[in-house]
Amino acid sequence: MFLDKPHCVQDPGIRPSSTPGGGRVTVCSYRSGSPREAADPVTQGTGSKLRHCLEMLSPLLSLLLSPLPLALLLLVLLLLPLAMLSSLWPEGARPSWLSGLQYWGAQEALGRAAAWQQQKLEQSTRLASQSQQQALERCLQGASGSRGSLPESTDLNTFRKHLPLSKPGQAQADESGGQHLPPSSEQRSGEASLQATLLGLAALHKAFPEVLAPGSRAQVTPSSPWLHPLPWPCQVLAPCRARDPQVLLLEALRSPGLRALEAGTATELLDVFSGLEADGDMLAEALATGTAGTPLPGRAAELRAALEHGPRGLALRLWPRLQVVVTLDAGGQAEAVSALEALWCRGLAFFSPAYAAAGGVLGLSLWPEQPRGLYLLPPGAPVIELLPVQRGAQDETTAPVLLAEAQEGQEYELVLTDHTGLTRCRLGDVVLVTGAYNQCPIVRFMGRLGQALSVRGEDVSEDTFSAALDQALKQWPGAKLLDHGCVESSILDSSQGSAPHYEVFVELRGLRNLSEENRDKLDHCLQEAWPRYKSLRAWGSVGPARVHLVGPGAFGALRKALRACPESPFPPEMPRVLRFPGLAQVLQRRVLS
Repeated sequence: MFLDKPHCVQDPGIRPSSTPGGGRVTVCSYRSGSPREAADPVTQGTGSKLRHCLEMLSPLLSLLLSPLPLALLLLVLLLLPLAMLSSLWPEGARPSWLSGLQYWGAQEALGRAAAWQQQKLEQSTRLASQSQQQALERCLQGASGSRGSLPESTDLNTFRKHLPLSKPGQAQADESGGQHLPPSSEQRSGEASLQATLLGLAALHKAFPEVLAPGSRAQVTPSSPWLHPLPWPCQVLAPCRARDPQVLLLEALRSPGLRALEAGTATELLDVFSGLEADGDMLAEALATGTAGTPLPGRAAELRAALEHGPRGLALRLWPRLQVVVTLDAGGQAEAVSALEALWCRGLAFFSPAYAAAGGVLGLSLWPEQPRGLYLLPPGAPVIELLPVQRGAQDETTAPVLLAEAQEGQEYELVLTDHTGLTRCRLGDVVLVTGAYNQCPIVRFMGRLGQALSVRGEDVSEDTFSAALDQALKQWPGAKLLDHGCVESSILDSSQGSAPHYEVFVELRGLRNLSEENRDKLDHCLQEAWPRYKSLRAWGSVGPARVHLVGPGAFGALRKALRACPESPFPPEMPRVLRFPGLAQVLQRRVLS
């Protein structure tokens, strides 16, 4: 049995914030194995089955190594021989009794594992300060860096006294545009990631009981919204080790009975649907000819018919039983979610198991029935502190508070510490406390300080600019925003003797051209949203914002460039303010008007 909804001490009661890759990609069938195996059918079959079995067992073995309750341990031990037995049959030829036993075992194991994690969460959130002290001790024990001036015995107060805060952006990467270095594999597969995955699966099962049935979910991007590997047999429909989104999408298109689509982030899913429209004929041909399996001419005809009616509601036309879209929440995803909800995924629910950043899991999503975007900040590793945010100028003497000391209605910047380095790192992510769960805050992520625009010290924050852009969009008839990015004029050297200003790049649906009158509306909305900007515009110290309409695939190309950088963080936060000419020029080269 999966758990009931955790009781929320206070109803947050906050409305959710508003929130294509170019070029043709050849669709090919995915085949694994070395050339030597390909020459020997017996070796190929044996090696393939062995690898498949090891891939299924790996998440189960990692779960087995955790300190499990006895009943859960017995269930996991039962699933191990079932996984090995399952590998003897092809996916579509397994006996019904084996499939039923697998499904029952997985449901029971996941239910008990989620109950175990929920119990641990209850205990830690009731004693948040003690839990944070224990998390700090674990970070100190596993610290890869020097303890510096820290004494041997360190409590939270001593730790905070001896280690100063890093400045925002101090840990920034270079041309990648990422805000922080990517987390280590230990951070992604550690206890916090396991907890987020198990509790997220429990919440998803409670809200949509049928989506965890075998063959009901498909992953359509190389990255997964589940931070910890899923235990067999709850893995999604996806070719093993496939890294090409086209291969993953083609596999999903072969299954019209899907109930859930999964993607690493909403921006990645936006690129998938944009690519589906651009390469629809090629994908239909691949389905009809059986490029990736049995020919499905009927399914190819359904795909062509669905595409003829445009993007609105496309997902439900392709998969009539679809109920929910699962993506991992991270910085800069709200606009992609809004575009997906309004167009391709219209009529579907959206669920995120966690809010994550380069520092690891930051927030847990426990209430799928509540307005999306609410997260519980847990008291485990990484250790989270909350720095009060003062709009305008930040007071350098302001001290961070612990989770139990957070005040409802107050905005805070997140400060993280983990075992990879004893640094109290200011992330720049700003949250609003909307309620409490035991002694821990329930928050909504508001924006990122590192994404503020400032050419004359006006400091227009990410959320302020987004609100102004939303107001301008309402005055652009028929326009739906897919994505946007901003560049300060000095980055592109575009002032040309005029006052410094913002260069704004937008990708729209429903509007092929922007009149000068419509472009000017954004600047007017910015002045109304931020008095400091209005004052500088009146004095002529800042020039009017210049709006550029970019073609389809522009932001997909930008995300591809970001992912190609070795320093690119996971999950891939979407930057709204580009600080480097190389990234800004990716959009500049795709301007239509």
